[in-house]
Amino acid sequence: MRIISRQKAIYFFITLGVCLIAAAVALNVSWIILNWRAGLMLFFGGILFLVIIAGLVLNTIFLVREIRRNEQHDSFINAVTHELKTPIASIRLYLQTLQRLEVGEAQRRQFYELMLLDTERLLHTVEQVLKAGEAAQKKSPPQRLPVEFNSLVRECMELARVRHHLQAADLDYRESPSSSMANGDGARVLGDPEELRTAVSNLLDNAVKYSPDGVHISVELDAPDEKRVVLRVRDQGVGIPEQELKRIFKRFYRVTHRSLAQVKGTGLGLFIVRSIARKHGGQVFAESEGAGKGTTVTLELPRRLA
Repeated sequence: MRIISRQKAIYFFITLGVCLIAAAVALNVSWIILNWRAGLMLFFGGILFLVIIAGLVLNTIFLVREIRRNEQHDSFINAVTHELKTPIASIRLYLQTLQRLEVGEAQRRQFYELMLLDTERLLHTVEQVLKAGEAAQKKSPPQRLPVEFNSLVRECMELARVRHHLQAADLDYRESPSSSMANGDGARVLGDPEELRTAVSNLLDNAVKYSPDGVHISVELDAPDEKRVVLRVRDQGVGIPEQELKRIFKRFYRVTHRSLAQVKGTGLGLFIVRSIARKHGGQVFAESEGAGKGTTVTLELPRRLA
């Protein structure tokens, strides 16, 4: 209901802006026709006309952007509230059960394990918010250290298997045999290991999150030339509509397609990936054939030869 009301507000301001522009055009054109002999007045009238039109256009654009930004902020707050409230409520329930009831040792251990998982979920949400704030502030460039990117990717994949309880076959890793890595040069990049680990982990978490019907993720590492290292994370999940592919890397942005309504998140993961990629002189982009056809997210980083 809230989304519909905001869309109506956007349409209202667009319609209002168009009507004001049309009225300004009609008034100024009629004024010019009636006073076409007064050359000086015609000149100043034309200037005033352009100023009014530009002001109306800018005002309409500003209002629409503010409405959309507020909508994204509201969605972010709702998502973060859910991501924080759900594990807290779960932990509280387990603690109340342990306090009020006598439970066996096996069940007690199970409760402890579930509470640890909930605390990891809480910590992950807080870290995402903090890292997004750091990325938005654009502080000093990251520390530059040589990083074996292929080893880092394998570590992140193992962490994703443990975090999401995945089988070995759910995450497939391979290095392109045609790349220069086959010559023993490796896939070394220069950058901050922790930030690069965050970027790769976010790509994997995002692929798992948008694969609700079964996780089948292919991770491919390639070094097509002496300048680039390319990581492709391909899932067979819900896919992304074409018009959304460039927007998903914006802060707070979440795809509003109805097939993704049940997917929870803060809208910060891919924004953080893009910020880290840019800080390291690289880029990230997404490809998808449409809803239900999976998504491929590609991360490119400058290569540092051994």
